[in-house]
Amino acid sequence: MASYNVIPGGRNDLRRNYVGNSIFDLPKPAVIIDRFKMRRHCQSLLDAVDFLGVDFRAHVKTHKTREGVRLQAGESRKDVRLIASTVFEIEFLQPVLREFLDAGRQVNMLYGVPLSSSQVDRLAISACQLGRGTISVLVDHPSQLNHLTRFFEKAGFAAGVYLKVDTGYHRAGLPPSGINKDGLVARLMDLENQGMINFIGLYSHSSLSYYDSTPKQAMANLEAEIYGCLEALDKNAKLFSNEKEITISVGASPQVTSVENLVGPENTLSEDAEHLRQTLQKAMMEMPNGLCTKLELHAGVYVVLDVQQLSTHSRVHFGDYEEEIAISVVAEVYSLYNDGERQQPEALVAVGVLGLGREPCAAYEGWGIIDREAYSSDNNAKPERRLIVSRLSQEQCIVSWGRIRGHDEQKQLPPIPLEVGQSVRIYPNHACITGAMYGWYFVVDSSEDGKRVVDIWERASKW
Repeated sequence: MASYNVIPGGRNDLRRNYVGNSIFDLPKPAVIIDRFKMRRHCQSLLDAVDFLGVDFRAHVKTHKTREGVRLQAGESRKDVRLIASTVFEIEFLQPVLREFLDAGRQVNMLYGVPLSSSQVDRLAISACQLGRGTISVLVDHPSQLNHLTRFFEKAGFAAGVYLKVDTGYHRAGLPPSGINKDGLVARLMDLENQGMINFIGLYSHSSLSYYDSTPKQAMANLEAEIYGCLEALDKNAKLFSNEKEITISVGASPQVTSVENLVGPENTLSEDAEHLRQTLQKAMMEMPNGLCTKLELHAGVYVVLDVQQLSTHSRVHFGDYEEEIAISVVAEVYSLYNDGERQQPEALVAVGVLGLGREPCAAYEGWGIIDREAYSSDNNAKPERRLIVSRLSQEQCIVSWGRIRGHDEQKQLPPIPLEVGQSVRIYPNHACITGAMYGWYFVVDSSEDGKRVVDIWERASKW
């Protein structure tokens, strides 16, 4: 059988060779994605934002697939707001974006990093192909204003523009008190008045919530982002026009999914949830300075989840890894060391950094979690100790016993209950990084068999 990495016919040959096969019979390591879980996660968040009356913008960088974008967009929503982390994602997704447009839906794709000179022409080409109002960009430095005018000249119409605010994560953006760096806000408003940009509002992304471990913390982080943007508007109110609504776009998956804790009657909400609900409402009201704002939440990895996401416990009703995480890597057990060869029992498994990534998780000292079905007949049990990926090298990893939240103090651990040649599923710490190691996903559907391939989804894997 040909290696799935070098099949010349691409997706069609992959489908012909592997649809209907067990995931354990695939060339390994293989990345698996569960479309049923993805659909459930997407619908759950769409239902929550609709219930709360806030806008939503879905990041595509986790999965980078056309099929995943359809799930994130929902079937009946008029507005489709998306974010991409590379220009190639936008180019790759054009067929599905055109599909949305042809169906009469309003599409806006945000290029989710501050605009650089090298990307202007490609973005302008995509804008011309998709049409007016379909492409937006971020800025956080005065030198980027020249890129906005060049986009206008190339495309023949204005890009949508968000001003990036740093509300504490310190990856990109300006602090709330400093967004008018060298007259940046005033110059943006001047370009707006000339019709060379369409100023949308402020954009913050804070992943501080990745270190959370309770719904209360996640909700507090979302509030902090909102207040950071409101502070930025308040300190610079005289520079903004009060003739149009200003969008406040905030989020990362833990704090955004925490809004699902607010779905339900007001009198049933916890004190923290009620406080967040009031903050959301405040961001959608006219400010004392006369500015009118509306709220947009954005998130990406919520669509598949991973060990990092579940460790935040951002939602009260999160299930276990096997119930929630839609991405896994299937790999083969190379060898076992259960007979005193080492201080504790271990297994050697045939996937490493280049198939899982090396992303830490605050909840435990490991790099991935083994699906319990590989070693336990009781999948309803939630033992404190599980098989985890404890060490990584380039193409292999070591699996051993580990504890989720806490350190293992037992002196002698039981043998690793796996077999040489057995295939196991590993839930990764960070789905975005793991997915990037592969050119496509083998798709399963846990509402059906859950272990048989039903489709192949190609990823946008270039820049």
